[in-house]
Amino acid sequence: MYKYLFGPVPSRRLGMSLGVDLVPHKVCSLNCIYCECGRTTNLTLERKEYVPYDEVVKELDHYFVSNPNPDYITFSGSGEPTLNSRIGDILTFIKQKNPDIPVAVLTNGTLLSQKQVRNELLNADVVLPSLDAASDLSFRKINRPLHALSISEYIKGIQDFRNEYKGKIWLEVLIIPGYNDSREDLELLKKAFGKIRPDSIQLNALDRPGAIKDLRTASRAQLKEIVDFWGLDNVEIIAAALERKDIQSYRKDIEATILETIFRRPCTLEDLTKILGLHMNEVNKYLDVLEADNKIESSHQKRGIFYQVKHK
Repeated sequence: MYKYLFGPVPSRRLGMSLGVDLVPHKVCSLNCIYCECGRTTNLTLERKEYVPYDEVVKELDHYFVSNPNPDYITFSGSGEPTLNSRIGDILTFIKQKNPDIPVAVLTNGTLLSQKQVRNELLNADVVLPSLDAASDLSFRKINRPLHALSISEYIKGIQDFRNEYKGKIWLEVLIIPGYNDSREDLELLKKAFGKIRPDSIQLNALDRPGAIKDLRTASRAQLKEIVDFWGLDNVEIIAAALERKDIQSYRKDIEATILETIFRRPCTLEDLTKILGLHMNEVNKYLDVLEADNKIESSHQKRGIFYQVKHK
């Protein structure tokens, strides 16, 4: 059982992806209202070695010897990976040890305003920053950053990275009706796209409960209207989740354990993570299937989002 690696898990964009989690739950520079990992408990811009470099590369060494190559190695997890000051060293280790595996970095993009962070990511094959708003008001309503962060600095950092980076940039935009889908918001986003020049703009909608309740999910028809409004060739709507039960890594025993556990008492994602001894991204894989099969439901309570068996 690994402590800092998880998966491989099926990804809608990256195939079977081996995750590398470089910060503890939930260390982040944003406190996004839609985050499926829940609210940020350590809202910070401080970079440091949150998890030990030596232990991460030891786990990677063991994985490379013991397993077939995944489609991607992905820096992601339960917080913002670029907050880890050794991310560049770990990326260099992977490229030296197993250069055939492409590396992706899922980041909120807030630290790309720092030259050091941009330099550390130059060896990645694809970087996936997020940009949900291009106005300061919408940015603060959706992403709830530290007051030190401004939207202009945020966008300029991604723009500077584009000018220095030779790999692919896939810019993810999550649409939340009532928060960032006004004509003004969409026009400002399109203007930002022109500055950033991403290879792809990946339009997404909420598919799991967020950190606050009563968020609405944008329909595919609404997303299609936004694509038409922008009139850009490089925008794609992210497809629905993979049929995860058909993937080799999907285990029926874990699905059964989840159902047996929440039948007795509702649990949060964090509760299930501790009970199962799995990373929360892996637990989400099973919750996705169970929700799609209409076997479970979620509800917001004081301590967070609880999952329970759906009684028919």
